[in-house]
Amino acid sequence: MRYQGLEGYRHSEGERTGVLLVNLGTPDAPEPAALRSYLAEFLSDPRVIEVPRAIWLPILYGVILPFRSRRSAHAYAQVWSERGSPLRWHSEDLTAALQQQLDAAQPGIEVRLAMRYGQPSIRSVLDDWIRSGLRRLLVIPLYPQYSATTTATVFDEVSRCLARWRWPPELRWINDYFNEPGWAAAVAGRIREHWKTHGRGDRLLMSFHGIPSRYLRGGDPYHCQCHASARLIAAELELTADEWQLSFQSRVGREPWLQPYTDHTVEQLGREGIGRVDVVCPGFAVDCLETLEEIAMQNAEAFKAAGGGELRYIPALNSEPSHAGVLARLALRHLAGWVGESAPAPTDPAARKARFEAYRGPQR
Repeated sequence: MRYQGLEGYRHSEGERTGVLLVNLGTPDAPEPAALRSYLAEFLSDPRVIEVPRAIWLPILYGVILPFRSRRSAHAYAQVWSERGSPLRWHSEDLTAALQQQLDAAQPGIEVRLAMRYGQPSIRSVLDDWIRSGLRRLLVIPLYPQYSATTTATVFDEVSRCLARWRWPPELRWINDYFNEPGWAAAVAGRIREHWKTHGRGDRLLMSFHGIPSRYLRGGDPYHCQCHASARLIAAELELTADEWQLSFQSRVGREPWLQPYTDHTVEQLGREGIGRVDVVCPGFAVDCLETLEEIAMQNAEAFKAAGGGELRYIPALNSEPSHAGVLARLALRHLAGWVGESAPAPTDPAARKARFEAYRGPQR
């Protein structure tokens, strides 16, 4: 292996400190060919599908891609806009908002965006950045809750890319930020804003992306962090136990995934004659196919067909100042020692204890 160096490097040019935001990714167009390429990269990741390659790859290329690519293209077409994929442009807007807040708080930190699958790829962003003098890097995957299927695969790819370099930068990671002071309050603020404009529904459903149940049994903390996230948000809203529910969406295949399933929950609420259900998706940093098409369209139709009234989707935090502010404070704390004089002061003891109790939940 020949390691890549920085040819022509000059010490006088200075060094850069960067924050890399990474989201899941998106196809280049809402077309079958683009979806086939995107899904092939995504679903061939062994972190995402933990099945022996000899078994999985023939299924992926022989069965799933030929059929799912066309269906997924149709779904993406429902949410595609003049700016393209909502996940892409919402992520770009969040990157710009974070850059603005960091510029105001601590000038000299550069923020860039990459996608784990699709473009701009992690490799292309890092290759360009390192050549321009990047020496310190903080990686923030845009997943509030950790899972090996999301956060860890970002770390895998960043590590693979930097392993090719003769002089990789200093590196720090963020595993999750659901318990970051201000995050639950920001989500709760988004919900209150919706209620102020549209009125409050009869039930609040917090829907998180699902993963196979065997990943939980294997030690993935995602399920526990989703429940902790929901409790923190409910506490911010001062909701009673019968005013909100948690569910998991977007399952694929026949094996059991985390339950209760969102589609089953929505249908049950419809059969119970619930008039209005508000759905928020706290596991998604920005809106995407799974929120705008699966929840706001598919599940809204299923709810009505089952006898319910109206299902209203509450948008993700996207590039809201409160969201960028949480990420800015998170970044500055983890950049301490690289930039600035010290990390921001911790929250007062009473606030820390209250957040711990909400995170821990009821003891049995």
